[in-house]
Amino acid sequence: MVFPAVLPKVAARWLFTFYRATRKLRRQAFQLYNRNAAAAKPPSSAAVSQQGHAATAKQSPAILDDAAAAAAADGTVVCDVHGALLRSTALFPYFMLVAFEGGSLLRAALLLCAFPLVWALGERRGVRVMAFVTFAGLAPRDADLVARAVLPKHYMEQLNALVYERLWLPSRRKVAVTAAPRVMSEWFLREYTAADAVVGPELHHVAVGRRRYFTGLLAGPAPGRDVLQEVLGAVADVGVVSSSSPVDQLLVPCCKEVYVVSRESTKSAKLPRDKYPKPLIFHDGRLAFLPTPAAMLAFFLFLPLGVILSVIRINIGIVLPYKINFVAGAIFGVRFRTSGLRAPPADGKRRRGVLYVCTHRTLVDPIMLTTALQKPVPALTYSLSRLSEVIAPIKTVRLTRDRARDAETMSRLLKQGDLAVCPEGTTCREPYLLRFSPLFAELADDMEPVALDAQVTTLYGTTASGHKWLDPVAFFANPVPSYRVEFLGAVPREWTRAGGRTGVEVANWVQRRLGEALEFECTGLTRRDKYMMLAGNDGVVAK
Repeated sequence: MVFPAVLPKVAARWLFTFYRATRKLRRQAFQLYNRNAAAAKPPSSAAVSQQGHAATAKQSPAILDDAAAAAAADGTVVCDVHGALLRSTALFPYFMLVAFEGGSLLRAALLLCAFPLVWALGERRGVRVMAFVTFAGLAPRDADLVARAVLPKHYMEQLNALVYERLWLPSRRKVAVTAAPRVMSEWFLREYTAADAVVGPELHHVAVGRRRYFTGLLAGPAPGRDVLQEVLGAVADVGVVSSSSPVDQLLVPCCKEVYVVSRESTKSAKLPRDKYPKPLIFHDGRLAFLPTPAAMLAFFLFLPLGVILSVIRINIGIVLPYKINFVAGAIFGVRFRTSGLRAPPADGKRRRGVLYVCTHRTLVDPIMLTTALQKPVPALTYSLSRLSEVIAPIKTVRLTRDRARDAETMSRLLKQGDLAVCPEGTTCREPYLLRFSPLFAELADDMEPVALDAQVTTLYGTTASGHKWLDPVAFFANPVPSYRVEFLGAVPREWTRAGGRTGVEVANWVQRRLGEALEFECTGLTRRDKYMMLAGNDGVVAK
């Protein structure tokens, strides 16, 4: 008896939303609502057309954008996060990220099963359902870790360029309003978009011993008009909402002007990477896609096959000879591309091995290097799980971070033959290179930079706060993981210690050379910077 009562409501709500979108927001980036309108709801399209700014905007949307920017400049802007500051109104993907990354695979599956109920209830009541499934029993520290290390990447990729650049950025005071729990987006909004205040529902939590846990219940009703007015202190100059925002009625009475973002305008309003508020260099989490309901359903359906493929692909690298595993890997969907490989010198006078200086994308970088060379090359590691060391088909040598001992170890291994090293000391997912440690440049003159790059579509093969032993499994569980290995030739003698250069100069030159080959940006950030930001530790795995 539930569905006959629910379906008419859902159908009526859908038709009403569609009618408003087509009538009011067709081919416009914004529409202006006057605060002094008699009705509390946004006026109809006929009423809007009678106002000066809106009438001008219908002829030229660019003029409306200029008017909106002028109204927001040096004033107070109140912006709905989902659908206005972000291009999508959907809340589910961000709850799913918290459930999956901060909780578990089971919690994520439960949230996906709850989506039909959320869809039937609508955004307002659905928030409470999603909050309960996502946060019940979750520690605040886990939620905070996801909010700092996982969510910013997805928020950044969803920023609405038009709203951010023309309304949000030039304003003097910025206030964000969200229908999701405040803990999810507050850190991103304050650290990346310079929000002065964030208004949103609070989560209730309880103490169990010395630890605290969320109950999954919202602490009271969602913040109302009185809360927003208290935060503002006065009437805001500009408010920005989406056409189907659950907080539109909250913003209208508190703002002099309210602009409604058209859904059509968001399709081409993606903010380019070079205009991000801050460079997106470090982020954590396993999911490499925005987990919409359809995407998560496809993920769970593919996951059993992905695990089977991962086991097969890993065993190919462990069991089969090098001349066979390249072809076998391709048969099972691993894309591998190599270039620049040169034959070794024929004079045989070299007394020490070649030091292959590699970029670090995943833990399987040395394995891909040896596959390209068709011979085993020992690899130096800073911190590797015991399981990864056991299943590795090549010799791995763990460094101690004691400079003298590590230098002695590297010199000894180079006397025995070739050696692979990743001077960044840790992986980086984005197109950036971390600072290169100069130790390798002080111990070898026969060096060859190797540009390695990995691409995934479903799961990242690296983690800072999760289980590192799952890194190879996660990488090879992607439908079509791909690797690029490019040999850049020997480092010129004039750019080695033998040519009179210091170790730092050599390391910087090699970093720039690899950055140019991969079209990555070089940074001065280190391994410690990454782990302190993403996990609150120095990234060392106990042996």
